[in-house]
Amino acid sequence: MQDDPLAPLLDLADVRPAFDAARAAIDAAMRHRALRRSGGPVAAEVALRSSVASAALDTHGFDLEGVRAGVVTDPVVHGALRATAALDGLTGTWSKAPRQALARLHTLIARDVVPESSLGRPVKPEAATRLDALSALVTGGTKVPVLVLAAVVHGELLALKSFDGPNGVVARAAARLTLIGGGLDPRGLLAMDVGHRSREPEYVGAANAFATGTPDGLRSWLRHYATAAERAAEELVEICDSGAYVQ
Repeated sequence: MQDDPLAPLLDLADVRPAFDAARAAIDAAMRHRALRRSGGPVAAEVALRSSVASAALDTHGFDLEGVRAGVVTDPVVHGALRATAALDGLTGTWSKAPRQALARLHTLIARDVVPESSLGRPVKPEAATRLDALSALVTGGTKVPVLVLAAVVHGELLALKSFDGPNGVVARAAARLTLIGGGLDPRGLLAMDVGHRSREPEYVGAANAFATGTPDGLRSWLRHYATAAERAAEELVEICDSGAYVQ
């Protein structure tokens, strides 16, 4: 593709090697023998951990076992769980009509958090141009690796704060949707948000740096994202090794 708008990101210092290392870690984790017979239960465990971590990044920490047992009633947690459950069914919409998919994600996530009239509606009209540009990337406007595209989707939606309420949960769900729909993680096995949560100060700082739009800011965010992806791969291996997915 000529003039790929995201291609220059891979030329930033240390970015390409960081993403190559992350991809290698992901590929190795996806070959774990437990996934041949227990992929479904592992994916369910990853979904739970990702949802809890994503909600925690927008509000405060939650007890994983409490969420598992159904005793945590926080609406952001339940919104994150609803969104995660819907990701697979949204892949087709995401690849063709990303703004429609974002509206659906916000409706799922922010229900019981914001007024019903705000659900699925961007609250910043001035963000429309950037949302359209992001949509163009998602629908085929770039050929960079899907992990890089997911990083840009995530960082841009955090920066725009387009929706009322838990924008961060929407951004993280959209990034996971990018990985699932883009074929890197078709079964939803990467707990990316666990990776972000495990490095929360760095996550916040790098996201703020991305919002500046400077080369150093973009590099900071991309390097963080690659590191979070490696941590997600480690989490997958740990789940598979421990049998923690067994009900």
